Amino acid sequence: MKEVRHSTHRWEKTLVVLFFLLFPFHPFSFSSFQLFNSSPFNLFDSSPSPASALHAEGRFRKKLMRVDSLLALRYLRTSHDTNYVTRPNERMTLKLRFNQTGNQIRSRGTVRDTRFKSNLSTSRKSTISLAVAYRGIALSYSINPAKLGGIYNDYELNFDFNSSRFCVNASYQRASSLSGDMTFGEETIPLMKDEADMKVFNITGYYVFNHRRYSVSAAYSQSYFQRRSAGSWLAGLSYQGGNIYTSDKRKELMPDDPDIRINVGHFGIGGGYGYNLVLGKRWLFNITLLPTFVIYNRNKLTINDESQHAGRMKFNMLFNERAAIVYNFSPRYFAGVSAVANNSLFVDDAVTVHQNKWMARAFVGMRLWK
Repeated sequence: MKEVRHSTHRWEKTLVVLFFLLFPFHPFSFSSFQLFNSSPFNLFDSSPSPASALHAEGRFRKKLMRVDSLLALRYLRTSHDTNYVTRPNERMTLKLRFNQTGNQIRSRGTVRDTRFKSNLSTSRKSTISLAVAYRGIALSYSINPAKLGGIYNDYELNFDFNSSRFCVNASYQRASSLSGDMTFGEETIPLMKDEADMKVFNITGYYVFNHRRYSVSAAYSQSYFQRRSAGSWLAGLSYQGGNIYTSDKRKELMPDDPDIRINVGHFGIGGGYGYNLVLGKRWLFNITLLPTFVIYNRNKLTINDESQHAGRMKFNMLFNERAAIVYNFSPRYFAGVSAVANNSLFVDDAVTVHQNKWMARAFVGMRLWK
């Protein structure tokens, strides 16, 4: 047993060293000076005396300790029922994540007796990210191998905020990798990469009613433990907006083809339910469904400067789904998968738009530093 424990500690130290070499910011290292250097303020080339340097170092350590104490008060303060939800004992969490995202938009409409239909999708984006969280405050750094190789030029930003009562999921995507086909009347035209541009923004926010016994963070950020199965009703808002338009490159190559612009924007209000299922002491399964009813839209289809608007009030819906599986090898080590999807079901006699934006993630992590 001693040999196993020794090799495990050595493996942990190796992981931590590799992590901070790749992700150089952590609470005790700074790019401007070294905290534990014998002369930490050589940055100003003033050659301070050893006594003054030690005094300055001591004051800085005290400030760090005070900040850490304030973070600890915030981190350990909880409104949860601890029979159901608890905090990990460790201060820091390290995670390695593998992410993939995609987006598909289908639309159809009629402008000046010309029937139009499109089925377009972006290239899938795959990234590897390293994340560090200290007392609930997290930073991450992502690497896209395809982008480094010059293959993938789209831009995407994803934001997740999970607290005990409120949760927000948002994404912004700017893409030129759209491909698929467009149909004008009886003629179908293929659309290749770089021939259309897209900018879309999706955001969903919801309130957790049973926040004392149900933790979203346990499933999606691993900053809590869900000890017993529990669920909660949710109340939320959702918005999808953006536009797709013919790129300048296609206009130059095919000046006689129609100039297309699809504007999307719908806002919904609704409610749903989330549930954490705990099996044994190691497995956690989460499913969250939040359908919202569209109360306002600004969808529009434009062909060669001729526009057709969708009806302002229609019985249409936005669906927001989340799912996660987490396996805890021990209180310190864990792994899992999660997925988030935003779908729209919008039907109108003049303009119809469906969007399916999704993200899937696999992760492994460890907690350390009690």
